[in-house]
This record gives sequence, C-alpha cells and structure tokens, in this order.
Amino acid sequence: MIRVLLAEDQGMMRGALTLLLGLKDDIEVVAEVGDGAEAVTAALRTRPDVAVLDIEMPGRSGLDVAADLRRDLPACKVLIVTTFGRPGYLRRAMEAGASGFLVKDGPIEDLVDAIRRVLTGAQVVDPALAAAALSVGANPLTVRERDVLTAAADGATVADIALRLHLSESTVRNYLSAAIGKTGARNRIEAVGTARHNGWL
Repeated sequence: MIRVLLAEDQGMMRGALTLLLGLKDDIEVVAEVGDGAEAVTAALRTRPDVAVLDIEMPGRSGLDVAADLRRDLPACKVLIVTTFGRPGYLRRAMEAGASGFLVKDGPIEDLVDAIRRVLTGAQVVDPALAAAALSVGANPLTVRERDVLTAAADGATVADIALRLHLSESTVRNYLSAAIGKTGARNRIEAVGTARHNGWL
C-alpha cells in the first residue's frame, strides 16, 4: 500500500483528489492538509511514502515543504501538482528535491501513475513543461534580487522596501536595477510580471 500525504489549499480540490486516490487498491491517503506548515507536521507524524504538494499554499509554499521533507524525511518522495505550469517553478521544485512535477489539468490517472513511478525512483515531469524550462533557462536572479522584487510587487516605495528588508535605499535601487536588466523589463512592475510568469519568484 502506498501511503500518500495530500497538501492542497482548495478544500473542494483536496476532497476530490482524496476521494479519487482512495478508490485505488494500492493507495491510501494518510493525511490531507490545506496549509504548507501543516504539511510538514503531518508528514512527520504519518511518515507517508509520497507527498503530493500544491505550490501556492498559505503558511509555506510547496517548494518550501519539498525542501523541508528532503531534510527531515528523506525517504518520502515529493510530487508537485500545480495549476501554475511555470518553467522556473519546475527548476525550483527539482532543486528542492521533488521527484515529479505535474500540471493539474491532466487526468487523475496521470497523477496515480506518477505516484507509483516516483516511488520506484523515477522522475516524472510534464513533457511540455520540461521543454519550456529548457528554453527559458535558469533563474537569472540572485536571492536578494528576488527578495527585493517580491517586496516591490505590492507597489512599495524604495524606502519601504529598504525598511522591510533592512537594506539601504541605494542597495535596494541597485538590486532593482539589476533585476530589471536581467528580466529584460522596462521597469520594476514589468520585472515582477516577467519573474512571476517564469516562476522565478
């Protein structure tokens, strides 16, 4: 029996997936949670074979949870299932230790097959997304540039960002300028949009 943890913040989707996976003779959903922080706690408590994680959840993202599980529960395979098929997300998921990455618009049988395959040590990646990730290339932004762009996303001023990140205003301007240049944008709003579209933030 394959023991599965399901972390999905949308209650209806979580319930439907739990029900459909539970119909399989070889799969048992041992925990279902709607929050990233809860996912780590539940995984440590139930010790699943496979954790199926959404990327965007309250508390901690699926990418954060994947990294936590690689450190704290290395025997657990991680499968990212998301609405957002962004190339940068795929790269970040693999760097965080995920064994698979699927987009939610596929049939449930694809998810079932992926759960079975990652347990055998295989890597399972949506083929179209893999091709897109190769064409986009690696995330060009440094950690600090990502922090500054993320802080700028809500329209914060340079002074606000500097205060929030404990940086000088000139340093914030330098990071914003570098991020704008690396994303090929005309301004920071475009830079945020491009970085989000590619899954770099």
